[in-house]
Amino acid sequence: MTEKMLSLIIPVYFEEEVLLESFRRMDAAMQATGHPYEIIYVNDGSRDGTMKELRQLAKEHPDTVKVYSFSRNFGHQLAVTCGMDHAKGDALIIIDVDLQDPPELIPKMVELWKNGADIVYGKRLKRKGETVFKKLTAKLYYRILSSMSAYPIPLDTGDFRLLDRKVADVFLKMREQARFLRGMSAWMGFEAVPIEYVREERAAGKTKYTLKKMIKLALDGIFNFSSKPLELPFGFGVALGILGVFGLIAMIVLTAIFGTGCPQWLWAVVGGVLLHALTLCCIGVHGMYLGRMYDELKDRPLYIVAESLNTDKD
Repeated sequence: MTEKMLSLIIPVYFEEEVLLESFRRMDAAMQATGHPYEIIYVNDGSRDGTMKELRQLAKEHPDTVKVYSFSRNFGHQLAVTCGMDHAKGDALIIIDVDLQDPPELIPKMVELWKNGADIVYGKRLKRKGETVFKKLTAKLYYRILSSMSAYPIPLDTGDFRLLDRKVADVFLKMREQARFLRGMSAWMGFEAVPIEYVREERAAGKTKYTLKKMIKLALDGIFNFSSKPLELPFGFGVALGILGVFGLIAMIVLTAIFGTGCPQWLWAVVGGVLLHALTLCCIGVHGMYLGRMYDELKDRPLYIVAESLNTDKD
């Protein structure tokens, strides 16, 4: 019986400072599993020395290292998707290059997979080296997402995970543009096992996940896996209608019984502002869904590979 193979997928974006140290630790972790393996780097449009370092790694390790380089920055989720598209392993492991997620956990993930888990995902107990703002917003976001999603998405998780080949094959059938891999993973419903760890500080360099990118990922997670935002305007409308009825009753009481009242123009102005705000919220929510539908209807490729190394056998 052929020994099962592992594929390690690593998206990279402006990571020349940490790349070599990251490879050393990840290669050691993969060797420790005792399985044949491949390491797939996806350069997500880096314009520093990242690609130079990757070319050298591919030259020095032709049997294990594969490289795919995008023509421009397509985003983290699509870089991971590219790696999955080309992975040959019986299990696929996704990890970031910055070493915040410890590669040394990979052998344990593989053991859990061999014991029957379809998905093994990293669950963060603590996040070192991050600002209070980042920690609070991340905690709040995951709880909002969990409450709104129709499918249970584990709290405090990222894309650090192992996927069985049958899970990866289902992923490859889903080709939506706005991708949120951890939500897609939860949607499938396969047997998932957590592995807890403390997330370390970056080994070098600065995070490439800007506030804008984090907000986009958060919106993709909410709007791709929940229809509740479409239902929220109805709730706002009901609440506003109830407030309007109480306001009308209050005006009648003040005028008829106590002989006092509020200026009519004030009620008109406040009511108009509230109604306009509600209308704009409804339009905005529908616009976000329509925007995603528009992207899907264009049916463009998810990414473009400009250069690949050690991939002749693909």
